[in-house]
Amino acid sequence: MTQQGALTMALFWAVRGATWRRSGCLFVRHFSQAWRRGERPGGEELSRLLLDDLAPTGARGLELLFGLSPCLLALRAARRRVARLLLQAGRSGLQGERAELLRAAEARDIPVLRPRRQKLDALCRYQVHQGVCMEVSPLQPRPWTEVEEARPGDDSRQLWLVLEGLQDPRNLGAVLRSAHFLGVDKVITSGRNSCPLTPVVSKASAGAMEVMDLFSTDDLASFLQARTREGWLVAGTVGCRGPEISPVPEIPVTSCLEFLWDQPAVLVLGNEGSGLSKEIQASCQLFLTIPPGRPLPPGLESLNVSVAAGILLHSICSQRKGFPAEKR
Repeated sequence: MTQQGALTMALFWAVRGATWRRSGCLFVRHFSQAWRRGERPGGEELSRLLLDDLAPTGARGLELLFGLSPCLLALRAARRRVARLLLQAGRSGLQGERAELLRAAEARDIPVLRPRRQKLDALCRYQVHQGVCMEVSPLQPRPWTEVEEARPGDDSRQLWLVLEGLQDPRNLGAVLRSAHFLGVDKVITSGRNSCPLTPVVSKASAGAMEVMDLFSTDDLASFLQARTREGWLVAGTVGCRGPEISPVPEIPVTSCLEFLWDQPAVLVLGNEGSGLSKEIQASCQLFLTIPPGRPLPPGLESLNVSVAAGILLHSICSQRKGFPAEKR
């Protein structure tokens, strides 16, 4: 190559790189034109984009949300500020939910970048990202005092889920996914000793965290006692009965298979290791337990909290079928 040709090529790549570094504007323009022409989003236009080096955005307080469902539901819910959408390079065309991601980003003028798989893996600390990530503002549970409390007379089949001290983000995410799927009306967490709403929680919830109404209170015992005064049934949870389990003597223990849901109820789940604290146990009117299918050796008298939540919630929520107040 001649010296003049080499200078020409260097100038070309410099201009091209500078164009791409303008906060993703090149993508937004190309995609807008393709969309207006009625072309399939994520097709030939997407393949023209340059690979980005993922330089820092410069914005503080952002976190990396990962996974197709969490990112798509976060865009739909529009609760978070989104700095950038990151789509893994190497896909010549995008269809279905990935194409919808592009449309949602276009509608909100969100820059879209195409990092390589290795870069996304490193950014996500090798979590399962499905080739989709977003730089977003964090989600926080809302203080309980910010919402208008429902009264028992409003709906005799209300079910609220209270979580005391859940600390494993995957457990919390799995519980939220079951709660959303089975129709829990509200979820309230303890303000202290609880896992924050991290991207790992969102991924474990399959994105349910992005669309649910989540609340928090620093005084869980007072919250439960107030519900009792208003006519709610506050039901705690314990492992299968045995010498190691010593719930408050005056509070009855009932199998979840025998529980009759005939009034607004609050179901309370405790910490993965220690269960419900003594203070919260004393605020309950009833303990629910899951009967085992066989005699159990010591150490296996309880279930993982997310598994127990799914069983208990299904046992309760299935009673909605056939009633006029059935949730729709």
